[in-house]
Amino acid sequence: MEQRKTGFEEVESILKDIGTKIEELIEKGTDLGGEAKEEIEKKITDLREKKTTLEAEFEKGKEKLEKLYQEKKTEYEPQINESSEHFKEGIKHILEGIKTLLGK
Repeated sequence: MEQRKTGFEEVESILKDIGTKIEELIEKGTDLGGEAKEEIEKKITDLREKKTTLEAEFEKGKEKLEKLYQEKKTEYEPQINESSEHFKEGIKHILEGIKTLLGK
């Protein structure tokens, strides 16, 4: 069964693809000469800066979201546990009712 990627995994995959494409451009740029080479080197430098910025923003957002998740998890966990206990107790009562009905 194929596992679905999380949003973070998808973004990380896209960032890796961008890095790979930048490296491919670098390889192609080394074969060129003259003005084209200078222009490509400038664009490569610009792309690297943007990639670094994207990665930093992604990490910052990921950390912020994970912190928020942990806060909410801590906040709601006692309520979830309490609800779970009520649910289990309700199931026990239903089963007892069924046993009583079938026992007669």
